[in-house]
Amino acid sequence: MALTPASAQQDPLAPLPTAPQPAARPPAPRPYQPVRSDPVQVISMHPSVPGALSGFAGYKQRLAALARAAGVREATIASVMPALELNRRVMQLDRGQPGAIMTPNVAPPFEPYRRQHVTADLINRGSARYYANWQRLAAIQARYGVEPSVLMAIYGHETSYGRVTGSFDLLIALASLAYEGRRRAFFEDEFVAAMRLLDQGIARSRLKGSWAGATGYPQFMPSVVLRLRTDGDGDGYANIWSNEADALASIAAYLRDAGWKPNVHWGVPVRVPATLNRAALRNAFNAPRCAAVFKRHSRWLTVREWRALGVVPTGRGLPDNEMASLLEPDGQGATGYLLTNNYRTILDYNCSNYYALSVGLLADGISRRS
Repeated sequence: MALTPASAQQDPLAPLPTAPQPAARPPAPRPYQPVRSDPVQVISMHPSVPGALSGFAGYKQRLAALARAAGVREATIASVMPALELNRRVMQLDRGQPGAIMTPNVAPPFEPYRRQHVTADLINRGSARYYANWQRLAAIQARYGVEPSVLMAIYGHETSYGRVTGSFDLLIALASLAYEGRRRAFFEDEFVAAMRLLDQGIARSRLKGSWAGATGYPQFMPSVVLRLRTDGDGDGYANIWSNEADALASIAAYLRDAGWKPNVHWGVPVRVPATLNRAALRNAFNAPRCAAVFKRHSRWLTVREWRALGVVPTGRGLPDNEMASLLEPDGQGATGYLLTNNYRTILDYNCSNYYALSVGLLADGISRRS
């Protein structure tokens, strides 16, 4: 599977904070420094230039120019820009990320993460929804080919089945992160995408979400909302903010777009013999995206080849001819996992092994698969 499909939600999101804790004031944002190749009219940030605005007030003029260049209506720009303000809490949360996904040095153990994200409560609530809505889920599976329990697990992991979708104003959050400058191009694009959602008639009050700009039940970034939100109940409107059927169909559309292979399970827990020659199975491929995440996977072998090496499932298995890679998140002597192509599509949703593993295990719990 390609590691950089069109659907890739860059910058995977951390779980939303339930109660922001007092923290030190964040470092000052990097000043905006336009480059010569910038196709948008450059707004001077130098205070000595007559009529120029400095800081965030000046940067808003750039955001307006970007939106205008993308075809956003002038009325929409005029309705947003005057009241657009800097949210330093958002910048603080961004700078406070542990970096375990992008630049990990020491991988923490998986087991504590699993206990936090694959709970009896999430399993039971997800399972109740899964069986109560099976007819609709089956229709989504027929349309997109994606395993229904995985859809439900992502929904549960992202927002606790719609309970926690985030309360940050998306336009303010995205503008603040773009101004901060650590990933300016990405957040500028997402800001413009959010403006285009307003142009399409999405109410500003609906554009709430995580501090990093993800919104709705699926926690999509605005550019993904534009492309992949889907009508799941046939009412002619794709509402990912309060309609479960639309949200689940949209998640299915995302995973199919990322390369989901129908009728293949994400992976299975396995026992790994201590004698396995892991050095001979090391993955030499340097992934162009999330390299550290994929570096922890072995090279691909068939399930038949894994079994010949003594790597055997602890429960239900996978077809002998299916390709799989091995991941031992807690090292030798602990449970390992054989992972298929579909595990990698879950990684596309959020490029973290622990996220993808917990989604897969939550999905198994929801469907009572063992």
